[in-house]
Amino acid sequence: MGEASTLPPVVVMGVAGCGKSAVGAALARALGADFIEGDSFHPPENVALMAAGTPLTDDNRAGWLDTVAGEIAARTARGAPVVATCSALKRKYRDRLRAQNPSLVFVHLALDRETAFRRVGMRKGHFMPTSLVESQFADLEPPSGDEAALALDATRLIENLVSEASSYIRSREK
Repeated sequence: MGEASTLPPVVVMGVAGCGKSAVGAALARALGADFIEGDSFHPPENVALMAAGTPLTDDNRAGWLDTVAGEIAARTARGAPVVATCSALKRKYRDRLRAQNPSLVFVHLALDRETAFRRVGMRKGHFMPTSLVESQFADLEPPSGDEAALALDATRLIENLVSEASSYIRSREK
């Protein structure tokens, strides 16, 4: 194993349709980081609920958040830089992720409702129906000034988002 990363672990967050997966994967490539697709860690019960149009509760999300946090922590402990995706809509969800990863940095891809509905409606083969977009906005608590977070307009080009996020993350290197 080489030297441990000096980059903080990153979570690309936001409502459904904001581009977490596309931006997260591109950001991971730009930083030479491991990429963790948070949605892939949802248990089958959560996926079934969402596919049926039922919003997840805090209890539904708890184990999933712990799994994502644990995966970030495990890779960070091995010295790898990490970029993960996770909606992280509420402050308490971000706090739960930070409990295992105190230096975690968030990149919030901010998006308006209309664009989120349009983007989610255009996706093929994803478990999240457009009927859940409104519940995402109802749960959204954008990061506060006391959180290590960068808010970006998710309607901008991916390369511009990645460039700005990369600069922010590198400015927080240890």
